[in-house]
Amino acid sequence: MQHTHHTFGRSETGPSPKKSLIYVVDDDHDVLKSLRFLLETEGFEVRTFRSGSALLESSIPQGADCLVVDYKMAGIDGLELAQRLRGLDISTPIVMITGYPDGSISAKASSAGVLQVLLKPNLEDNLVECIRNAINPGSATGQS
Repeated sequence: MQHTHHTFGRSETGPSPKKSLIYVVDDDHDVLKSLRFLLETEGFEVRTFRSGSALLESSIPQGADCLVVDYKMAGIDGLELAQRLRGLDISTPIVMITGYPDGSISAKASSAGVLQVLLKPNLEDNLVECIRNAINPGSATGQS
C-alpha cells in the first residue's frame, strides 16, 4: 500500500526558511495570547509558558532563538529565571518585559544576562525589532 503525503497551500520547490523559534514566559494569560499573536503575525514560531518553572521543566530552551520573559511572575521571577538559564549554560538571548519599571531593573537584568528590558504595555514594535536584533546581531541598521 502506498502512502502519499499531500501538503496543501505550499509549493515544494525548496526548503522553506526556518522560522525563528521564540519562547514567551509570562504568568498573564492575556499577555501570552497577545504576544503569541503578535509574534506569529511577524512570522515567528512561538511556544508559551505560564511560569519560569514551566520553562525550566520543559526540554529547556534548546533550539529557541530568543526568550521573551516577564519580570514580575509568581514563583521564579524573570531575573531569577535568566540567572538559572545562564547557570545552565544556555546562551539564548533573553528579552525581559515588565510593567513595573524601577531604576535598577536594567542593571540587574544586564548582570543576569538579559539582553534588553522593554516596558509594557507599548512594546509591540520594540519587541519585534528587539527580537530580530537578538537573533541576527549586527543586521540592524544604524549600528556602528
